[in-house]
Amino acid sequence: MKVLILGNGLLGKEIKKQTNWDSISRSTHNIDFKDVVSCYRYLKDYDIILNCIAHTDTYDKNKEDHWDINFKAVSRLCDWCNDNDKKLVHISTDFVYANSSNIPSENDIPVHAENWYSYTKLLGDGYIELKSKDYLIIRCGHKPTPFPYTEAYTDIIGNFDYVNVIANKIINLIKSKKGGIYNVGTETKSIYELAQKTVPSVKPSNSKKNMPKDVRMDCKKLNNES
Repeated sequence: MKVLILGNGLLGKEIKKQTNWDSISRSTHNIDFKDVVSCYRYLKDYDIILNCIAHTDTYDKNKEDHWDINFKAVSRLCDWCNDNDKKLVHISTDFVYANSSNIPSENDIPVHAENWYSYTKLLGDGYIELKSKDYLIIRCGHKPTPFPYTEAYTDIIGNFDYVNVIANKIINLIKSKKGGIYNVGTETKSIYELAQKTVPSVKPSNSKKNMPKDVRMDCKKLNNES
């Protein structure tokens, strides 16, 4: 099983650190994910393509960047993986569940968080679920460790955790050859409660009005199979 990581952001770097899997990114291979064809020549020798690339400027109102990277490139990558018999592992986000009226499972209908980021991420998920022959979609939230800020939000709750914890769970799913959609997280907590684990002196604060306050997910599927 040969895995290639696309992207070297927070999560991509951590997965590479824990596995030593090969990776490509804009900084290392001069690829442009908006023109996903530029990536194809690097993918052919691998069995699994792990896509950690996204336009993650969550509240950026320039919808074209979100569309180009979070949907258009993902759909083309999905088609290429189908045509070349590759498994696609795609990193999605807990934001697709924001503002849900319950704690959603993988079988529930996601509700987007009224921003282009979560909307286009959800559309990318949908395309893969509809079209892919072999896929694993990971919905998660991950934070840098140790917590890098002096204040943390008390009014945002979810199943997010530090990136090393989430990366390890993703790696285990890949190695176990899981498929379909998985909510990946730990116990419900606020960002403030998470921050206190690595920075006990962190101060509590409230989030901005446009930030989704509840990104909880039902992680029973993950926990039952771990």
